[in-house]
Order: sequence, then C-alpha cells, then structure tokens
Amino acid sequence: MFRYLAVIFTVLIIGGSPYPSSAASLVMCGQRADVATKLKQNYEETPASMGITRNGEIVEVFTSKTGTFTIIMTKPGGLSCLLSEGGNWEELPKTLVGAKI
Repeated sequence: MFRYLAVIFTVLIIGGSPYPSSAASLVMCGQRADVATKLKQNYEETPASMGITRNGEIVEVFTSKTGTFTIIMTKPGGLSCLLSEGGNWEELPKTLVGAKI
C-alpha cells in the first residue's frame, strides 16, 4: 500500500495528473539553437516576439507566414521546452504608449 501511495504522490507532484490530456501535453525539450532550427526547417517559423520572466526564463513566440505558431520557454542554462503550438496566428496593430484605444 505504501508503495502505491508513493507512486501516486510522485506522479502528482511531478506531472499534476497521471494521465496526459492529449499527445500535445507531452513536454518536448532541447537546446534552444536546436529547437529554433527544427521550427525553421519543419514549419518555417522564426522568432516574432519574446519576454523574460521573473525567474530569468525567456518566453518566445515563433510564427510563420502561413499562420502557424509555437511558444517556447528557455531556461537560463539554454534548455528550451515547447509550451504550446497552433494556427491562425495574427499580428495585431501596435499602439503607441499613452495612445487611447
């Protein structure tokens, strides 16, 4: 019984749920340069925007001219993991700081 509870506890701590909600929920990671190369080769996606989290992680959005997009997060050591991907990406018009919308 203890072994069974230990396994459940470990799964919940690490993954939140013992069952992935879909194949897309499997985490795919690699060195940032390799991930960027694969996104360019396979989907013609290039970096479009980025930001830095409080923990020093870089979040980037890669987009293509056909509307596909991928969001990755890169740890300070260079390991990048895919957070999400999709289609129908649309650039919104930029507004000037202080401009009324």
